[in-house]
Amino acid sequence: MTRSPSRSAARTASLSSRKSPPVTVHLRKMYVDCRYGQLHVHTAFPSNGGFDERTPLVCIHPGPLSGGVFRALLPDLGSDRSVYAPDLPGCGESGAPEQALSIAEYAAAVGDLLDTLRLRQVDVLGYQAGSLVAAELALARPEQVRRVVFAGVPVFDAREREAFNARPWPGKAREDGSHLVDEWQRIRRSRGASAPLGRLGEDLAAALRAGNTAAWLPAAAANHAAGERLPLLRQPALVLRAKDEFWDMTARADALLRDARRVDLEAHNGGLFDTGAADVARYAREFLDR
Repeated sequence: MTRSPSRSAARTASLSSRKSPPVTVHLRKMYVDCRYGQLHVHTAFPSNGGFDERTPLVCIHPGPLSGGVFRALLPDLGSDRSVYAPDLPGCGESGAPEQALSIAEYAAAVGDLLDTLRLRQVDVLGYQAGSLVAAELALARPEQVRRVVFAGVPVFDAREREAFNARPWPGKAREDGSHLVDEWQRIRRSRGASAPLGRLGEDLAAALRAGNTAAWLPAAAANHAAGERLPLLRQPALVLRAKDEFWDMTARADALLRDARRVDLEAHNGGLFDTGAADVARYAREFLDR
C-alpha cells in the first residue's frame, strides 16, 4: 500500500518549492570620523541581511576622484555582502587634511573607517592609486585584510616618476583657465576616445572640487616605493589589468606580488568601472568567494 505524505512533509515540500524573495540592494551614504576629519562613504548592502554571510568589501578609488567611481559595481557586489567605498581625505565630500599625505597615511584613514564600523575582517579592492592604498592597508593590518583585488596598479619607474614630478596632474590653476583645457584633455586620454562627455565632465568637476588637494593622491602614488612594498604582501591577490594608462605598470606589479593571479581585460580601457563593472564583479566574486 502506498502511503500519502504526512502533513508536515507536505508543508516542508511546499515551503522548499517557494522562491526566495528578490534581494533589494540598499545604496546609502554616510559620514564617519577619521584622523584627518570626516570621511564620506558610499555603501551597499542586501535587504535580506545576507551581508554577514560573506566578507565585507572595501573599495578604494584613484585620485582626484571619489568612491562614486564604483557606483556601477556597488549594486552587483552589494547583493550578497556589505560594500563600503569611502572618499579618501581631500577627495569627493570628505574633509581635506592640512598637508599632503603619503599612501600609508591614506591607508591609515581607511583603517579608521574599519575601526569605526568594527569590521573584524574585510576584503579590499583598489583601483589605480587606490590599489597602492589597498596594499598598504593589507600590510598594516594583515589579520584584518583577507584578500586584495587590484584594478590597475601604478608602479612607476624612475623615469616615469621624474616625468610626473616635472608636470604633476591635475595642474595648478592658471589665470587664463588653460589648466582646465589641459585637465580635460588628460582625462579624455585616460578614459579613452569613446568615453561619454558627461562622464569626462564629472571627472573634471571632481578635480575642481578637490582644489589644491587634487594632485596629492596622484603624487603620493607616483612617489610611492611600490617596488619595495608590494613584495611584502602575504594575502592572496587578484590583478585586473585593463588597457589603460597603467597597462605596463600593472604588469610590473604582477611580477612583484608573491601570491597573485592576473586577468587581462583588453576589451576595457580607462573607463573600466563604467563599461566593465560587470566583468570586474564577476572576476572579483569568483576570487573573493573561494
